[in-house]
Amino acid sequence: MYLGMDIGTSGVKAVLVNEVGAVVATAARELALSHPAPLWSEQDPDAWVDAAIGAVDDLASAHPRDVAQVRGIGLSGQMHGATLLGEDGRPLRPAILWNDGRSHAECERLEGGCPSLHAIAGNLAMPGFTAPKLLWVARHEPEIFDRVAKVLLPKAYVRYRLTGEMVEDMSDAAGTLWLDVGQRRWSASLLNATGLDLHHMPRLVEGSEISAALAPEFSQRWGMAKDVVVAGGAGDCAASAIGLGAITSGDAFLSLGTSGVVFRVTDSFAPAPASAVHAFCHALPGLWHQMGVMLAAAASLAWLSGVMATPAAALLAPLGETVRGPSPVKFLPYLDGERTPHNDAAASGALVGLRGATGRDQIVQAVLEGVAFAARDNLAALANASGITEVDLVGGGSRSALWAQICADVLGISVHRVEEGEVGAALGAARLGRLAATGENPAQICTRSRRLASFTPRASAEAAYDEAYHQWRKLYPALKELSL
Repeated sequence: MYLGMDIGTSGVKAVLVNEVGAVVATAARELALSHPAPLWSEQDPDAWVDAAIGAVDDLASAHPRDVAQVRGIGLSGQMHGATLLGEDGRPLRPAILWNDGRSHAECERLEGGCPSLHAIAGNLAMPGFTAPKLLWVARHEPEIFDRVAKVLLPKAYVRYRLTGEMVEDMSDAAGTLWLDVGQRRWSASLLNATGLDLHHMPRLVEGSEISAALAPEFSQRWGMAKDVVVAGGAGDCAASAIGLGAITSGDAFLSLGTSGVVFRVTDSFAPAPASAVHAFCHALPGLWHQMGVMLAAAASLAWLSGVMATPAAALLAPLGETVRGPSPVKFLPYLDGERTPHNDAAASGALVGLRGATGRDQIVQAVLEGVAFAARDNLAALANASGITEVDLVGGGSRSALWAQICADVLGISVHRVEEGEVGAALGAARLGRLAATGENPAQICTRSRRLASFTPRASAEAAYDEAYHQWRKLYPALKELSL
């Protein structure tokens, strides 16, 4: 048995996976976000730990025999979050998260003062990344910055609390702007550019390697053996790729989680910073990946659900599984700014084209389409995107057949809903836990997920969506010109 834990933004998911690779049981605990100021997004690091422990407690209570057989644990996590620890190993302040936009001025400073940034890190400086957050802390909270002993990412902090070891994997480390992504090692020069050095960083391992052993207090608590290993794990998107079996150059998927991602595996470091594409290490040695990232995918639907005080499922139900064509309303999903392709933390969302006769269903459809249009922007930003002819669909948004069909019509390629698509990152983490425990061949363990349904572009709608997309693309520059 193998255990995977995904430390997400809205919650922690834990899955038990058996020897044949099937998910035996799942558990989840919710997390709260804090927005103490405009553009700010923070969480209490100890809340991640409590939620992770609680989720495994739930599994151990409901499935004690299965949990007792766990041999390896893998961790997946939300990327980029700056978790600042003092000499005592305790957090100095709430973690600054991936969707926090406060450090835009620090990004400009980093871009201007570190000419080697793109060549080494392979990415633009964006407020979501970890390094600019530390420059912000140094500028605005110097008394805290002076006390920083270690900087960990969210899952690395959970690992530290479960094992006593401070370790990070290559895929998550690549999202800090401190990693030499091509060489898969910390960059002293990039650290120096933010007032840090190698001593502030955790030890690095590959995602499928052993990072530490589970601490005795937790192996006893959960009835596990004393020699349970914890794998390096992966950032959430790389972990989802492992869960999907996307481990060959050219494999691609679309994630409609809180954020949205168009992900493609590469067999070499392939930076494309000019189009705001991310180039990161994959969770397995010798592999990398490209990502186009939108900051509010399923979060856009969750926002609308909150505004309308109606559950998302109830909003979607009246639309059925297909729509005839685009909504007359257009939606920009930039509720938390945007990364690819605009790299604009100040970008804002918008509903355009509202009239007195506009109904709720048209607005709901516009939100789904706006996210799909943003995904098309992401796909176009990837180098050689024409080679992507199909994508697997994962994340909470993958539950909706309607959204899947809209994505197929907008992207002009086949979209496949897959088994375990909603727990892909946790499943990938469990697979990495297994590889660390057994040393098996990744190709034998990281198999492709079974496709449950496939959606192809409809000739009756594709042309209309193509025209709607080109009209939609005019909205961002127009609203930016108005400073909206």
